[in-house]
This record gives sequence, C-alpha cells and structure tokens, in this order.
Amino acid sequence: MAGGGLRALLGALLLLEGAAALSFLHHRYEELVQALFRVQGQCPYVTRIYSIGRSVEGRHLYVLEFSDYPGIHEPLEPEFKYVGNMHGNEVLGRELLLQLSEFLCEEYRRGNERITRLIHDTRIHIMPSMNPDGYEVAAKQGPDSNGYLTGRNNANGVDLNRNFPDLNTFMYYSGEISGPNHHIPLPDNWKSQVEPETLAVIQWISGYNFVLSANLHGGAVVANYPYDKSQDQRFRSHRRTVNTPTPDDKLFQKLAKTYSYAHGWMHRGWNCGDYFADGITNGASWYSLSKGMQDFNYLYTNCFEITLELSCNKFPPEEDLERQWMANREALVAFIEEVHQGIKGMVSDENNNGIAGAVISVQGISHDITSGDMGDYFRLLLPGTYTVTASAEGYQPQTVTTTVGPAAPSLVHFQLKQDVVRKAPECKASGTRTNNKALQKKVVPRATRQWTQR
Repeated sequence: MAGGGLRALLGALLLLEGAAALSFLHHRYEELVQALFRVQGQCPYVTRIYSIGRSVEGRHLYVLEFSDYPGIHEPLEPEFKYVGNMHGNEVLGRELLLQLSEFLCEEYRRGNERITRLIHDTRIHIMPSMNPDGYEVAAKQGPDSNGYLTGRNNANGVDLNRNFPDLNTFMYYSGEISGPNHHIPLPDNWKSQVEPETLAVIQWISGYNFVLSANLHGGAVVANYPYDKSQDQRFRSHRRTVNTPTPDDKLFQKLAKTYSYAHGWMHRGWNCGDYFADGITNGASWYSLSKGMQDFNYLYTNCFEITLELSCNKFPPEEDLERQWMANREALVAFIEEVHQGIKGMVSDENNNGIAGAVISVQGISHDITSGDMGDYFRLLLPGTYTVTASAEGYQPQTVTTTVGPAAPSLVHFQLKQDVVRKAPECKASGTRTNNKALQKKVVPRATRQWTQR
C-alpha cells in the first residue's frame, strides 16, 4: 500500500488547517451526555441526538447523527456508523468518538471543504458507548488500578460481543446446501437470549440501511475484519486458528488497510508484543470468536463492519488521550470516506416507484445485499468490471455489466418489469421446500461462550 502513507499525509494536512484545541478528559456518563448535547447545540442544523434504547441500569444508548438533513434518509446517500465502548473497560474508542464529534462540528463551522462534503454526502451515526453501565464500573477503578476485566461486561455480567445470535453456524451449513448467504433469518426465540443493549443495537441496525461500520475496542492495535468465527471449530481452543474469509475478503482487507495506514503506527505491525502484517488481521485467523457483532452485521444486514483495536492499554491515562487522538483522527475520517465506493443506484418498477428489498447479486461474489425502503441500494466493491443482477419477487430480473473506478461509486440503476403471473403447480404433501427458520433451529447448536479479547 505504497500510496497509503501519502494519502494519509495529504488528508492530515487538510485537517490540520484551522484545527481547534480540544479537551482531553475521561467522560463519565453524565459528562458524555453533556458533551453530545453541547455538540448538537453548536451545530444544530447538521446534527441530531437520538437514543436507541437503554442499558440494564437504565442509561440511554445515545447516538449523535451528522447530516445536512438530520433525521432523514436521502436516496442514494449512504448510512455509516461508529460504535464505541462495547466493552466497558475499553474506553479509548469512547473518548475518540466524542473528540470526532466535536471535531466534525468545529470543522464544519469553519468551512473545511473535506468535512463539509463528507457531512453533505453521508449520513453519519456515532454511538460513543454501547455499554455505559460497564464503563461506570471500570471508571470507578480508574486507569491506574483497573483490572483487565473490570467493567468489561454489562450490568448482568454478559460480554456483549458474545451475545448476538450465532448466524455463522447456520451460514456455514447453508453454504453446503446452497442456502442463503445474506439476511439470514433469526431464530424464533432470539429476543429472550440477548441483553437489552444487544437488543437495542439489533433493532437499530434493522431500522437503518447501514453500509459501512466500525466497532472500536482496546487491548491491541490492529484492524480486524470478518469472519471472526472459524468455520473449523476443532481449533477453537487455540489462540491462533484458521483464516476464515468472507466472500468479500479482498474488500475487507482494503477497508482495514485504509484505517491502519492512516493511523499513526497501526500499519507498522509490531504493537503490544504481537505482530500483524500491515496492521490488519482476519478475526478467525487471530482467534475464533462466536456470536460477535461484526459477523452479525455482515450476515444479517447490508452493513460491512470491521473491529478496530486501538490501544494496548484498555484504559489509558488522560495524559495519553491527545496523542491517541492525533494518531487516530485522520484514520477515523478516512474510514468514513470508504463508504463512497463500489456501485449504488435505484431499483424501481416501470412507473419509477422504488422497490424495497430487491436483491443485488454480483457474479463471482456469493454475498448479496438488498435495496432499502426507498429502493436505493449500495454495494461496496473494489475497482474492476462486474456483472450485477437485480431481482425482486414479482418482477423479471435485470442484469448489467459495469465498471467500478477507484474514486466515487458508479451509478447503476435498475428498472424491473413486472413478471407474468402464472399459477404455480400444487405441491404434494411430501414437498421439497426448506424452511430456513426451521432448518436453523434444527442445525444451530447452543454456542459455547468464549472469554477472549474482542
């Protein structure tokens, strides 16, 4: 990635112009809320604060949104999210996202062209803390005396990154029988198996058509990409397991490298006593993790998520926060910009009405995405030539060939013709249809909880 360093330098120079001094402190829950509302008050026309739910102890899971039309999805404008502090004792991501929020607001007010364009062309959602209860436990101990696991879990003692429905096992099995490779259905009883914070996030990502995301952690310095769960569970007891790539493996590597090479030192590889080439790793190649959030995003929604491990020290002292911010600032902005690549467009009928839930398939990549409520879709892709098909129930599929460049996404619209209605032949009682939910309930075993780092 020879050009990565130059791009990071140029981007950093653009951001340095007029950069304001920021306060570098750890924020308890009340202070975090005040910081978010202060930003919203300073940039009221391009921000919105909303809560996706409450924690076990009743704290709001607040999100700060940046957009030129806050609260509104604009057709063909992608949705992006950052989630921090999923583990309560991993606090750097929480503080970085507060700093990023203040930075985006201040630079927008200053007229920074790069930030203005980013906010006008992207709907950005920032959740500084997914686990505010755990953070309060860790913060009471402080950075000097904080135990390695103190405050990691939520108030019910559950690791939230081991609490999402296990769709990997079903996906690995369904792949053998040509089953679904996207939007895998949830088991019937999934709500009774997840924590309030997990439930809130699942409902959140079900209600927004997120395209790209990062989940901020601590305890290492590396950009980790799916799959997290190894397909071969014989190796799950070992720290280093088997590389388990997604169908979008090369794209995920590029996304991870975008962050690592824009970061102050992640790309060097040697960090925290471990080595990762280019500062990136496949999750399962590092160690197998079951029921994690990044795999769930990929298998249940249209969102491509990576996990960013940002510091050796899970709870760094306040005097280190400014150095960490300077190391991550350009990377945080550059990663948001990655949402603008590949192809996007509208799927409509012959009367130009948007078709929601249309399936977008790319030949040679066995992972599909779907159009949103307005009929717009976003498919992240590397530069190249692709054969793309849009299909929807009741319509004839349409296939096109398109070329993706290295910069802005290519616009590829589909207008589907209504299918001729034909009466389907009746099936006998012994029929061969497979019910995905029933199959999932049958083949997915209860996962063994693993207490590892991510």
